[in-house]
Amino acid sequence: MVHAVSCQRSKAIFLALFLPSLACAALTEEEMFFKGVSDVNMGGLTFLTEAPKTPVHHHQNQITLSAASLIDGWAKLEQCHRHLDAVPDMQIVYGRDRIRNLAIQRSENIGRTWVHENTVQMQNVTHDALICISAETRALEINGNNRFSLTNGPYMRRFLDGYYPMQVSMQVHMQAPGLRFFAIDPAPQTGFTVVHSADEVAYEAFFEGELRTRIEFSVAPE
Repeated sequence: MVHAVSCQRSKAIFLALFLPSLACAALTEEEMFFKGVSDVNMGGLTFLTEAPKTPVHHHQNQITLSAASLIDGWAKLEQCHRHLDAVPDMQIVYGRDRIRNLAIQRSENIGRTWVHENTVQMQNVTHDALICISAETRALEINGNNRFSLTNGPYMRRFLDGYYPMQVSMQVHMQAPGLRFFAIDPAPQTGFTVVHSADEVAYEAFFEGELRTRIEFSVAPE
């Protein structure tokens, strides 16, 4: 996967293939002053032992896998970005061949929002901005032998050469008969909490650096 992010007067969040998000941080002077050079994460994934004291960019995803998803890979997507950084212009870009029926469901503290082809465009993004979308995404990989996988990432919040805290939440609803959670990578640990039941798997991550996840599913043979 190839991605690019502009960190000048405009900002882009690219979501290609399986919903990865790249977000560059428009840091405040206070953040840059109090975070010394020795404290800046230079790219290695580090899960945080506790949540940041102030809200950070929170990327929330809900994906619903149906019986049809096991055939064609398409799934229902509901997604929100909370606590966006204040910038004049911003766009969320999805893989052109992996998104359809893209629509904005809600926005707050954003002057103007609209959908253009495979992108969500925003102007006059102010502090504590929120945007939520709905769509269908071709997100599920069909691996054969009744095995499937959902790969996401890299998620990141980057400014210049440093990486800063970010929160990612994922809920996958398994509505296809017989579909069950099988495994997840990375393994659950402090800062990366995973819960699952017969019809849902979810994770919550607080981290710096670049996060990639892979959830594997299986279907019991009839």
